[in-house]
Amino acid sequence: MIGERARLSGALSRLRAQMALLTPAQQRAAAYTLEHPREVVYQTVTELAEASGTGVATVMRLCRDIGFGGFQEFKLALAADLAGAPSSPDALPSGTPESLIAQAARACAQALEETGKVLDPRELERALNALADAPFILLTGQGASGVTALDFAYKLLRLGLNAAATVDPHLAAMRAAVLPRGSVTVGITRSGSTIDTVHVLREARQSGAFVVAITHRARSPVTEYADCTLHTASPEDPLGGGAVASKVGQLLVLEALYTGLATRVPGAQDAVRTTAAAVVDKSY
Repeated sequence: MIGERARLSGALSRLRAQMALLTPAQQRAAAYTLEHPREVVYQTVTELAEASGTGVATVMRLCRDIGFGGFQEFKLALAADLAGAPSSPDALPSGTPESLIAQAARACAQALEETGKVLDPRELERALNALADAPFILLTGQGASGVTALDFAYKLLRLGLNAAATVDPHLAAMRAAVLPRGSVTVGITRSGSTIDTVHVLREARQSGAFVVAITHRARSPVTEYADCTLHTASPEDPLGGGAVASKVGQLLVLEALYTGLATRVPGAQDAVRTTAAAVVDKSY
C-alpha cells in the first residue's frame, strides 16, 4: 500500500522529464497540463483532449507512456502533486550570495522530492535482491554519470561486495561481455540515450547478467536492455550537464540501494568496520 501511494504521484515531474520523447500531439496535451494543472485535475479526459486540441486516444496514450495505468490514475497523481505544492513560491533576488545559496538548495530539494515520487519501490526491491546475491557488480556511466558510478562502487566496496566502476567505454564493454553468471550491471545515464552506456548494458544482457538502469527517461534506449529501471526526476537542459540538482536525484537512488544492502548483505557491518580500519592511518 505504501509503494502504491508513492507511485501515484510525480505526474508533473514525469511530464517534464519525458516531454522531448512524446509525439507532437502528446506534447500539446502535456504542455497544456503543465500550464493548467489545477484545471486539469477537475477535467474529464474528453475535456482535456478538447482544451489541448488533441484527441481522447492521445491523452490516454500519454498517460500510459509516462507510466500510469490510465487517465484516472494520472489525475490521482496530479492531485497529489498539487496538494504538496506551495501556492506561491517565494521570489528571491538573483545574484546575491544569499539568493544563490537558496536557489541551489531549492533546486536540490526539488530534485530529491520529485525523485522520491517517481522511484518505484517494487523496482528498487528487485534491484536490491539482485545486487545482494551477485558474485560481481559492474557499474558504468559516462561523464558526470561516470563520477556517480565511481562513488557507488566505493560505497559497495565498504559493504564487502565485489564491485567495480568502469568509465572507459571499451573496458566496460569487454568486462560486460565476460561477466560470470548471476552478476549485475548498473548503468547510470540521465538521458537514457548515452551510446556507450547502452552498448555496455546490451553486452551485459547478452552475457546473462541482471541489468539495472538508472535514468531520467522512462522511454529511452537504455531501458530496452534493462531488467529493472530506477527513475530519477532531475531536470537538466542540454547546457547543464552535471548540474548538482541532476546528480542528487541519482545519489538518492544509490543511497536507497546502499542502505538496503547494508541491512541484508551478511557481514556488511563487519566489512564497514574492516574497511574503515584499513585507512584509519591515512588521516591526521
